Amino acid sequence: MSELTDALQSLHTALVDSREGYEKALDLAEGKGLTPLFQELIAKRTQHATELEGHLAAHQQPAGDGTSFMATVHRTVISVRALFTELDDTILPGLIDGETRIVGYYDDALAAALGGSPEHVTLAAQRATVLDIIARMDAKAKSAEAASS
Repeated sequence: MSELTDALQSLHTALVDSREGYEKALDLAEGKGLTPLFQELIAKRTQHATELEGHLAAHQQPAGDGTSFMATVHRTVISVRALFTELDDTILPGLIDGETRIVGYYDDALAAALGGSPEHVTLAAQRATVLDIIARMDAKAKSAEAASS
C-alpha cells in the first residue's frame, strides 16, 4: 500500500468510528438536545466514508471494516455520559475535540495526496465541511455558555 491509501484507510476508519459514536448518541438523546446535530454528523460521515471508499477502490484497496477499538471507547463514553447528563450543549467541547482530531486525519491524507488529484479535491472539500461544523458547534457552545452566565 502507499502512503496515500494508508492515510485514506485511517481516515475512513476514523469516520466510521465517529459515525457509530454519533449513532449511539442519537439513540441516547431520544429526540432531545443535540439530535439535529447528531443527525447531520451521521449523514456527513456516511457521505464522506462512501466517497473515500470510491477512492480506495480506484487504488484497488479495500476500505476495511471501518471499526477500531476507539469506536467501542467512544460509544461507552457517550453511554456513561448520558447516564448523568442530557446530551446537550454541555458536551459540545468534547465533540469539538473529536472533530478536531478528524481534521488531523484529513491533514495527513491531504499531505499524501497530489495537489489537484481527485483524492486531494475530495479531501479538501470534506475537510472544509468538518471545519464549518466545528465553527458552528463552537459558536453554539459559546452562546450556551454566555446564556448560562
